[in-house]
Amino acid sequence: MGRRAVRRVSWAQLLLLGASFLITLGSFAVLPYMSVLLHERWGFGLGVVGTVLAVASLVQFSGGVAGAALARRIGLRATMLVALAVRTAGFACFVPGLERPVLAVTALFLVSTGAALYLPANKAYLVAGCTEERRPRLLAVSGSAFNAGMALGPPAAAPFVLSSPAVLFGAVAVLFAVVGLAHALLPPMADEAATKREPVSEHPVAEGPEPRKKPEPRKKPEPRKEPEPRTGGLPPFAYTLLSVYVFMYFQHYIALYAVPRTSAAFYGTLLMGYALLLVAAQPLLASWIAGLGYGRTLRLGFGAMGLGLAAVATGEPLGIVAGAVLLGLAETVLFLRNDLEALARSRAPSATVFGRQRLAAGLGAFAAALLGGPLYGLAERTGGAGWFWIAAGAQSAVLPVVLWGAARRIGRRRAARTAPRPVRVPGEG
Repeated sequence: MGRRAVRRVSWAQLLLLGASFLITLGSFAVLPYMSVLLHERWGFGLGVVGTVLAVASLVQFSGGVAGAALARRIGLRATMLVALAVRTAGFACFVPGLERPVLAVTALFLVSTGAALYLPANKAYLVAGCTEERRPRLLAVSGSAFNAGMALGPPAAAPFVLSSPAVLFGAVAVLFAVVGLAHALLPPMADEAATKREPVSEHPVAEGPEPRKKPEPRKKPEPRKEPEPRTGGLPPFAYTLLSVYVFMYFQHYIALYAVPRTSAAFYGTLLMGYALLLVAAQPLLASWIAGLGYGRTLRLGFGAMGLGLAAVATGEPLGIVAGAVLLGLAETVLFLRNDLEALARSRAPSATVFGRQRLAAGLGAFAAALLGGPLYGLAERTGGAGWFWIAAGAQSAVLPVVLWGAARRIGRRRAARTAPRPVRVPGEG
């Protein structure tokens, strides 16, 4: 962000950006190691690990709909305070859960519930009152703050996660309690309806008085750079679900794959480098991503994701690093563009839009964890874990095309059913 842009950021937005860093720092001191802890410390089989991670992911992402509903009732600040209290309780519960696996799983679900409630309210508060021009940069900087925490969390926790987990969980719980107290300083904020987003546009010549009139037939926000059929006529919800589904194969199972083939130190460094790539790339590419046609964004993002997963399949350190770079670029392009497209197309309040996007992400993450656990276990038993990543990369190439084709066929059938039929005049033919 330039000097002029920094001056336009309010103290409340700066507080949220700083909190985003600290929240992710604490979360990623623990969560990336959950598959290892569940499998090695608590003795769960890989199938059970997959199921637990699937349900936790579903709660964490799809619960955003509940977070958006709560924000409509009690406001954005109050929702964030509730969410942080729940997450603080969850991390605190991990301490006695070290000797009780059931309590540990309950703690994981509490942490996931807090994340579900927090993120839609956080993003809605951040962009409240912002022009459409400023939204991409603010959301990108927010993503960079999250990823900076992701970069530092795993290596900072690596010396403690297996040797002194009680100290680690206790410190994270204290961190979340402090962040929650800081959120109490924010002024109250109601969820912002889409009708209030439009009048603050910085393009009065292009849009004129149209946002005030809002004629009912023209509910599309602004013309896309590519025709709608290029994306199969599907909403961003569908492509968010699919992109998170494929990406979560990497997120959930890279630890089980990389650590035995390299080392825990390599894995921690890999996560740190991956997050730093996102920290740098998201603000730098935000304006370019916002200007891309949606169809081009999808082709670029899914293509990079498929190539990245294929590179991970080599099992070599260089291949894993190259795959992580490609997956980082895919995440940067797809995730931001899907959120911007969802905001542009919807007239719902901002937190509701972000909540729906989290629901799509939750369904994708749930499917990846549920299917990925047994698939990874099968690949590992047969001695070919690399094929797990080949299969994931193939899905990145094939599934978007299948989804696009199916949606296009359905659209054509609907158009054929609703098209007016020619009237036959008696005596003709």
